[in-house]
Amino acid sequence: MPVLRLLKSHLPQSEIYWWLDINLSPLLDRDRDLAGVFPFQRKRWAAFHRWPEIVSSIRKMRQMRFDWAIDLQGLARSAAFAWLSGAKLTVGLDNAREGQREGARAFYDLTPPTAPPGAHAVDRYMAVLPLLGAPVHRDFEWLPLRKEVKAQVQEKWSPGSESWVVLVPGARWDNKRWPVNNFAELVKEMRGRTGLRFVVLGRPSERSLGEAIQAADPKRCLNLAGQTSLWEMIEWIRLSRLVITNDTGPMHVAAALKKPLVAVFGPTNPKNTGPYGKLEDVIQITRLACVPCMSSRCFNSEHLACLHRITPAMVYEKVSRELG
Repeated sequence: MPVLRLLKSHLPQSEIYWWLDINLSPLLDRDRDLAGVFPFQRKRWAAFHRWPEIVSSIRKMRQMRFDWAIDLQGLARSAAFAWLSGAKLTVGLDNAREGQREGARAFYDLTPPTAPPGAHAVDRYMAVLPLLGAPVHRDFEWLPLRKEVKAQVQEKWSPGSESWVVLVPGARWDNKRWPVNNFAELVKEMRGRTGLRFVVLGRPSERSLGEAIQAADPKRCLNLAGQTSLWEMIEWIRLSRLVITNDTGPMHVAAALKKPLVAVFGPTNPKNTGPYGKLEDVIQITRLACVPCMSSRCFNSEHLACLHRITPAMVYEKVSRELG
């Protein structure tokens, strides 16, 4: 998103298109800086008999006669599609996580210098901008307000002007999920703070997590896991006072909106993919030898020690500092 914003700001007459997974396309629907989206249907296109659809998508891209193709994902699949787009110049990254891992670097005409160890993903991505003559700065609006979505949120759930705390108990990896019972205990810990209400956000599959948290204080908790659109989730975070989250997508939304947050980290490295510009808001047990393991499975003899050793009291202490 920062690369999109800064490119469009530098080249206001440009027409920028984005190729991405169809499940994420709502995030970019009617984005003011985009001319269009090419949806990538990864699961559907995995079937051999769907390959004609891939060929059709490539043909549509080639017909656009793009000047530049910029691949920030840096995987073989994304690099190949960037190259197949027929753009005059293909730009990508040459880092351990993007470009080098699957040999994607071979498809690029131009790459910035390799990022130093520990560089955040956003900084790694923005390194392509100087190659294209675009300045790098933070004077942009990451996720502009959508007034119609804000009105929808008010109409559906009437959040009013109350002090809402967003809770995000889910994550793509199970071993990135702080135990849901800890979220419930945290809600109980926060009962002494008058005026606070809690809203649980997440995917439909995480509905049961929200129910477990809501049971801790039914009067003050609203379980909306699986009930919001992507942009409704964003607007809930925008109106909130604080976000308490695992390492997952809504965490990055909170950071982009510059909301106070507390992010619980286990196996992943916040220096690389933590909340951008807000790493001081991360809680992680770094004294464990296996942290960060960067694995979707836990192999520690003390299962999920990196998460279980983070207590509700530890999180509440950080929450108290954020709330003042």
